[in-house]
Amino acid sequence: MAAGKKTIIFDLDGTLIDSLEDIAVCMNKVLEELNLPIHKIDDYKYFVGSGVDVLVENALKGHSLEIKNEVLKRFKKEYDQKLHENTKPYEGIYELLDELKKLNYNLAVLSNKPHDFTVQYVDYLFKDYGFKEVHGQKVEVPRKPHPIGAIAIAEALNVPCEEVFFVGDTLVDMKTAKSANMKAIGVLWGFRDEKELNEHGADFIVKHPLDILEIVKK
Repeated sequence: MAAGKKTIIFDLDGTLIDSLEDIAVCMNKVLEELNLPIHKIDDYKYFVGSGVDVLVENALKGHSLEIKNEVLKRFKKEYDQKLHENTKPYEGIYELLDELKKLNYNLAVLSNKPHDFTVQYVDYLFKDYGFKEVHGQKVEVPRKPHPIGAIAIAEALNVPCEEVFFVGDTLVDMKTAKSANMKAIGVLWGFRDEKELNEHGADFIVKHPLDILEIVKK
């Protein structure tokens, strides 16, 4: 396959958008309704990243499957159906996307957030940036860190995997990048720390969104 256009796949939550407060508030509301213990917002940094089922599992360790299923159902109802007012792009993300758009790079999103919701957020917050492929969690596709979603994006854009940059904030994203044979960029403004990113294969670590520009332009 010939070298294609520069391509960057972004994770969504913790990478492009800061959604932690809204996720925590919605989950705590459901837990309170059911007289279950709630959690601090910071705790949710370690609960998220692997999809809503794992979020519920992490928030309800030691509880029965019946309770977990009830919380899952209520959380989806509480969280879905609306875009949340506290969920916004991180500082510097729009500046980064402005520069990448000028360079005419392929931009894509791969998230473990449910697919419909992923598309809604990208349409709402990033509609001016021409993201070519936007994929959230779908029943029929294994979630990250399985590489199939990332590889499918590269194939759809006709770009070899080894030339694609994969940007994310957790070990799930670094593992996805490595499994897909992509270049892994770990970001420090998200939900996890530098140690986790390095231990799971980050090729680059960045402290500010515009630092990504310097890496991908080389």
